[in-house]
Amino acid sequence: MITTRVTWGPLGHCFWLAIFIVAGVLYGPPQLKAQDPKPTEYQVKAVYLFNFARFVAWPGRIAAAGREPFNVCVLGQDPFGPSLDATVAGETIDGVHVAVKRISQPPEAMSCRVLFISSSEDGHLKEILTALDKRSVVTVSDIPLFARSGGMIQFLLEGNRVRFEVNVAALDHAGLSLSSEVLKLAINVRKTP
Repeated sequence: MITTRVTWGPLGHCFWLAIFIVAGVLYGPPQLKAQDPKPTEYQVKAVYLFNFARFVAWPGRIAAAGREPFNVCVLGQDPFGPSLDATVAGETIDGVHVAVKRISQPPEAMSCRVLFISSSEDGHLKEILTALDKRSVVTVSDIPLFARSGGMIQFLLEGNRVRFEVNVAALDHAGLSLSSEVLKLAINVRKTP
């Protein structure tokens, strides 16, 4: 299988890795002004979603898919509000415009690169993951036991910090891989299904 990685100059790679570290250590993206309020949980998760997409090695057929938007999708009730749209506004990945889509059914996820599965979909999780079997869609959620249930990246709250767990076996099954630098930041990395 042919995979492509985002090519980063030394400064670009360091910049986005620094964003991950700051988000993990300080709970959110760096604050520019002292009077800015602390970012909300879902503002931090929005930054993580965008950055996960930057650090995934996509299969060649996906990377060469043309000029379709790079869709970051939310399935179910949207807990992000405007923060996800604000996070990706004007951004590109591999020269492709990043867009946010809200979807209500698993078949709509076929045009997504990153799919956040809302906790409102907890009762349908097995059906959703089955519909995406072997699709190159990064699945992310904060549903309890998501990574153990076959999801790829699960958000967890540790104290007042947003952390994440990675199911490498699920990523491998979909033909995807996540940068080892990001895996170092995970609080748990599952390597078996």
